[in-house]
Amino acid sequence: MNTTETQKDFEYKYKGAIINLRVDTAVLPNGKTAKREVVEHPGGVGVLPIDGDGNCLLVKQFRYPYMKETLEIPAGKRDKEGDRDPLSCGKRELKEETGAVAQSFIPLGTLFPSPGYTDEVIYLYAATILSMGDAEPDEDEFINLCRIPLEDAVEMVLSGEIPDSKTQTAILKAYILKNRGKLPLTK
Repeated sequence: MNTTETQKDFEYKYKGAIINLRVDTAVLPNGKTAKREVVEHPGGVGVLPIDGDGNCLLVKQFRYPYMKETLEIPAGKRDKEGDRDPLSCGKRELKEETGAVAQSFIPLGTLFPSPGYTDEVIYLYAATILSMGDAEPDEDEFINLCRIPLEDAVEMVLSGEIPDSKTQTAILKAYILKNRGKLPLTK
């Protein structure tokens, strides 16, 4: 059965610094129409840095929509000049949020965080650490760096201590790749 919907028309309801909201009229496979609310987002990149001892470098920061601190992989949106390339964005965010410079990046695929209403795509990478320097967070970022063994991070995902979807996905994929011998961790 064909499930494809097509855009008939659209109207922007809000244009902001990070997101835009539009309402589309979509033509359904049966020829009828339906309204679709779409949040446009430039997309992002998340990097799971792993040091030579097998520790994940995660960042703890306050997330306003949830009014609580969360533990996440370093991540950011792809909106800065010269930054549309996911890997370039990932390298920048890794350095900014942790001070780390990676020896290698292993693609972990893409994530659609909420396909029911947003076009956001998050590109995920694992990174092995070459060197550590000083973090350079944006002026509105307040971040605490945490080192957690990969195996412990997996347990934190399974117990619900890490609810962030990009972080869960990156940790679980990296763990599987490590166990399959496809994630080289270096001292």
